[in-house]
Amino acid sequence: MNILYIMFDQLRFDYLSCAGHPALHTPNMDRIAAKGVRFSEAYTQSPVCGAARMSAYTGRYPSSHGAQWNGYPLRVGELTLGDHLRSGGVGCWLVGKTHMKADESGMARLGLSPDSVIGARQAECGFDVWCRDDGLWAVGPDGPYDAKRSPYNEYLKSKGYGGENPWADFSNAGLSGDEIASGWFMKNADRPANIEEGDSETPWLTSEAIKFMETATGPWCAHISYIKPHWPYIVPAPYHNMYSAKDILPAVKDRAELQDPHPVYEAFATGRIGKSFSRDDVREKVIPVYMGLIKQCDDQMGRLLQYLEDSGRDKDTMIIITSDHGDYLGDHWLGEKDLFHAPSVKVPLIIYDPRPTADKTRGTTCSNLVEAIDVTATIIDAAGCDVPSHIVEGRSLMPYLEDREHPSPRSYVISEYDYSSHPVCRGLDVLPKDARMFMVATEDWKLVHCEGGLPPMLFDLKNDPNELIDLGRNDTFSGIRAEMYAYLHDWSLRMSQRVTMSDAEIAKKRQDGGQTGVVLGLVEETDAPAAMTAHYRGTAPARPKS
Repeated sequence: MNILYIMFDQLRFDYLSCAGHPALHTPNMDRIAAKGVRFSEAYTQSPVCGAARMSAYTGRYPSSHGAQWNGYPLRVGELTLGDHLRSGGVGCWLVGKTHMKADESGMARLGLSPDSVIGARQAECGFDVWCRDDGLWAVGPDGPYDAKRSPYNEYLKSKGYGGENPWADFSNAGLSGDEIASGWFMKNADRPANIEEGDSETPWLTSEAIKFMETATGPWCAHISYIKPHWPYIVPAPYHNMYSAKDILPAVKDRAELQDPHPVYEAFATGRIGKSFSRDDVREKVIPVYMGLIKQCDDQMGRLLQYLEDSGRDKDTMIIITSDHGDYLGDHWLGEKDLFHAPSVKVPLIIYDPRPTADKTRGTTCSNLVEAIDVTATIIDAAGCDVPSHIVEGRSLMPYLEDREHPSPRSYVISEYDYSSHPVCRGLDVLPKDARMFMVATEDWKLVHCEGGLPPMLFDLKNDPNELIDLGRNDTFSGIRAEMYAYLHDWSLRMSQRVTMSDAEIAKKRQDGGQTGVVLGLVEETDAPAAMTAHYRGTAPARPKS
């Protein structure tokens, strides 16, 4: 069986019609959900791109793999999805974004050339690369955000789009007369991007995915990783005006959130992004376009589905649709991601398994708590490989797909955020080592622990599902906080770093290695079986003559 592991960037869990959005219709993702299982309570491992993706590719928590912010290298030698799949004879390919930064110093220390097969995989999250394009070709006063090669820019230039950076000048900008109306300025969000729709990023990447499948020999897993609906919020016609202000859902926020707020929350809410998205005019510009970007993504899912059906591969290809994190869009007086309210930390997750073993669950919704790293374990399991539980911290979701009782369902989920590189850290005067937050959530409660002597946040998900009232400093709920901290303590005691020796290997070593040549604690020769001490008894050999 082949696997399409599709990840969108910054796609909210509730911005699909199958998830209940009343105005945004996503019939193609709905079709996949109708053939598979939609997980309604899926959480990312970190509400920031780089850390979330490194967790998705390793199956490990950010504090386990260490790449906890955008541009933090994933250390050389960290095992990835590609390593686990190839051990079972399954290829693992990348088409799109990873946000991976190679551990160049580690590779140099070990003599790994990035031009070698092993070195290239180490530099690319373990993937073999069909096409990598991280899709953020922005330039600032100190230079480009991403200095790597852009296959998408090369494609645009081959089509005749001029300039040094057509990604910025065409795909992510409109026109104001003869002037560029950049998508970086949200006032321009409702302008159509100055590009043919078929040449924009999402269709281009879909075409690359189809080209890959046309030439691929299986079995394989292909990570199709789209940059959209991530900002800049701008989209080509006809998607730029498909939706309007009347289609916008009311912002989930309350002025009480800004009264005696938690220091970290206040820092984000009063920052530039929070202030911008607190404005109704900004939301009315951005959200219809965000919806248009999603609509374009859904139409491209239709292209993929059509190709699979026409080629017959829909019968032997698992499809997974998810996102790395969400987008606040003005909820809770916030924009972007970063914190742990549902719009940011929850992600869409749909899995279609074509095999008859999944027939009983088709078209169902699973409300069990799951994490993004569980997708990693699921892919390994679905590919017929053993999930190395001493390395991969996720838990396979195959029991849910096959209507079996899960041997280890989650009673809580974890997400982490290291904001030491965010301007908020400096504003709060928090040491980089203390600029860390840990979320633990159950079905009924969500607690956010903040290092650096800061108080926790606590939300009653049952009675306050919109998470508008922070109970983290309310003495009435000290008992609940203690219960949630017990879950966090339980998680912190996990075995996360003994990755070179599994429990099964240890047990086998105990069983098979008990007859090696070291004997300790014996007082008399008869304290152990004779065979164990045979080499230490008998006539002494001759000494050399002096």
